[in-house]
Formats: sequence, structure tokens, C-alpha cells
Amino acid sequence: MNDKKQQFIVVIALIVIAVSTFIFWFVHNPVKDFSASIPGQDNRPKMDPKQVDSVVIGESFKYYLDFESRLTGKWTQFRGAESDNIVKNTKPLIDSFGGEEPKILWEVLLGEGHAAPVILNGKTYILDYIEAKKQDALRCFSLETGEELWRRWYKVHIKRNHGMSRTTPAITEKYILTIGPRGHVMCVEPNSGNLLWVLDLVKEYGSEIPFWYTGQCPIIDNGVAIIAPGGKAIMIGVDCATGNVLWETANPDSLQMSHSSIMPMKLGTKETYVYAAIGSIVGISAEGYDLGKVLWKNKVFSPNVIAPSPLVLPGNRIFMTAGYGAGSILLEINEKNYSVSVVDHYKPKHGLASEQQTPILWNGHLFGILPKDASGLRNQFVCVKPENPKEILWSSGKSERFGLGPYVWADNKFFILNDDGTLSIVKASTTGFILLDKVRIIEGHDAWGPLAIADGFLLMRDSKHMVCIDISK
Repeated sequence: MNDKKQQFIVVIALIVIAVSTFIFWFVHNPVKDFSASIPGQDNRPKMDPKQVDSVVIGESFKYYLDFESRLTGKWTQFRGAESDNIVKNTKPLIDSFGGEEPKILWEVLLGEGHAAPVILNGKTYILDYIEAKKQDALRCFSLETGEELWRRWYKVHIKRNHGMSRTTPAITEKYILTIGPRGHVMCVEPNSGNLLWVLDLVKEYGSEIPFWYTGQCPIIDNGVAIIAPGGKAIMIGVDCATGNVLWETANPDSLQMSHSSIMPMKLGTKETYVYAAIGSIVGISAEGYDLGKVLWKNKVFSPNVIAPSPLVLPGNRIFMTAGYGAGSILLEINEKNYSVSVVDHYKPKHGLASEQQTPILWNGHLFGILPKDASGLRNQFVCVKPENPKEILWSSGKSERFGLGPYVWADNKFFILNDDGTLSIVKASTTGFILLDKVRIIEGHDAWGPLAIADGFLLMRDSKHMVCIDISK
């Protein structure tokens, strides 16, 4: 066969391949197997009715050790007592690690998850899932020594899904409140571990547990447990002393539970609760004759996965963000007639956004870690002004990226945890990113659980360990 004939055959073959490829591309529908992503259809774990009935919440208890402490520091709920993720009234904290790795005072092996601890009176409490025994357990430790003081648990089967436990308890001198991965609520006496009451949100309210399990962290407001079950009620208030449901918010729009948590907001002189449910952001009365009534709602921002919580800003504004391309929205609420205005709404590459952690408002500025879909600024720590969250004033730069890690403000510094277990100390500044020091503390991964600081101790975790380090000067 001569060269010309070979070349002719090759050309014909290439033409046939090109034509075939074009025809396939033209007639093939790449989204024919896709379904609309709507609230209630985001791969939420299916609940087995038999399992719901068989769970005996808080059934088992073991007391290990008597304990007293002189410590008085507090970290009482998700994002702290004032829901701002700012540590107040703390002793002076370190500016650097002094060229050495900080000494880990104690370490505890945990079930896979991202649940965070609370701290009160020298004790720390965390909701843990013990996979080997299929136990959802509230565990109490000494903050100073890490010794386990008591444990209350119950049997429930949970399949691993990037971790199991995700919630932070809420604690007062009289009560500690938890929500387990499958919506099981316990209220317990903090010192003795005595069980006060329980509530099954799936069984009682028809709650749809979010994908990756319950991420909502409860709050306690003047002795009342505030929870957003979805299903039969958007929100409920439960008397912590008795377990009696004091009020319920009707749910005609069938809003469902998200991974987000309820945030208090003072709207003028009116106390309210703000919650980003699957289906709508809502503002609910927290006092008075209309207690539990929906005052306003906004469905413009309604992604199927919401992990950050609403951030309350001055001027009756709310900043809300989410991951997976959702971006952010800035809302303004009219305190007289409760009308809602959209001030700004944008995608993650256009301004401050977050996939998992809730930004911090400090000194008239917002600080946060951008998500992985924020273009060249992905995973960087940034600063913006609340009135214009699309203008990045400064970022941590390409060499300092933090993944999905948590951060907290304390003693005029940000303590930022990279999701590989590296802790950075950053000077709190509105003019630029000033890294003071950093060191890898945990040789783990997925260090996403929120940080807790009290009495100069910092509690941090990765997916399977919690450690305590002394950061006091």
C-alpha cells in the first residue's frame, strides 16, 4: 500500500470519528438523569420507624470521678454566650509558641465527628459518638487534667458519613442541653449527670434529619431550650426545668432543619430568633404576646445545604452565607413593619462567603475564610466591611490557606485552625493580615470542629481526637 493511500484512509477514519463524536455530542443529554434539587430531597438519611421507637434516649449512665475546681471561665454554647465567637474577660494569651511546639496537656480519643465542647466551672462537656458500641454519649471531663468524670449515653445506630456527631451543647449552672446526630435531645444536670428530660425530634415533630446528620446547636434562653425541628414546627421553646413545650411555631411552608443554628437578634427593642431553615430564612418573636410567631421570612436565599449560621449586624441587618456555590446575601429588616429588603446577593467569587464556619464581626469589620469555589482567594482568611461585603480589604495570601477550619477571637488575636491541625495566631487588625506564629499541633485531618477557650486553655479537635493546650502567657 503506497503512502498516499494510507494517508487517504487515515483522513477518512478521522472524519468518521469526528462526525460520530459530533452526533453523540449533539443528541446526548448529559443531565437526563439529574433531578431538581429542592428542599427535602437532598439525600437526607432515611429514618427507620422501628429504630426511632427503639431508641431510649439517655438510658445509661456511669459516674467515674468526684471533682472540684477553682476555675471560673466559661464557653457556654456554640459561638459563646453572646453568639459572636468572641472570648471575653480572658487572661492574657500567648502571641507566639516561642519556637517550640505547645505542650498538649491532655488528649482524648473521640468517635469520628466535628462536635465541639463547652466549658463551665473547670469542666468541659462534649457530645461524642462511640462507633464500636453504637452509643451517642454526653461526656464530662476535667478541663485541667482531661480525666473523664461521667458519661451519659444511649444506643443508636449511625452510619459513618464524614463523621457522626456535629453539635455543640448549651450549658448553664442548672442544665446542659444536647441534640444528637439523629435528632435526639437530652437535658441533663451538669454536675451530677442526672437526666432531666428527653425529646425525639423525628418521632414528635417529623423532623427530616439533614444530610451529614444534625448540625444545629441548641441554645438556652432564660431557662428555655430553643430548638428548630422543622417538620411540624419551625421552632419550639421547651422549659428546661420540666421538659414541657411552652410554645411552637407553625410550619405551613414545610421548612426543614438545616445544619445552621438559631441566632438571637434584637430588632429595635424586640427580641427575636433568626434561623436559616431549608426553604427560607425566618425571624421569630422571642418575647411578648406573639412569642413564637413568624415576624418575617425571606426565600431568596435558600440553598439545600446550609452550615454557617445567620450573622446579626448593626442596623437590623443579617449576613447569611453557605457553600457549594450558594454565595452570600445581606438582608435588612424594617423593625416597624418587619418587611425584608435584599441589600446584596452574590456568588462566592465576588465577596465574603463561607462553606462551613460563620464569620466574626469585630471592630466594625467582618472576618472569615472563603470557600474553595472563591476563585484565586479560595480558603484564605479575609476582611471586609459589613456594608460592602463584596470588597475584600485584605486577605491572608496564597501561602496562608485554612480549608474548612474554625477560628475564634480572643485577647486581640484570631486563633485559626487549619483543617490539617495547624494552629495560627493572627493579630486582630483591620488594615492587614499579620501572622504572629503557627504550629501543627494535631497530626490528623478534618479539624473542622469549633474552638473553645476558657481560663487560658484552648480546646481543639480533628475528626478523631480532642486536645487541650495552655495558651495563657
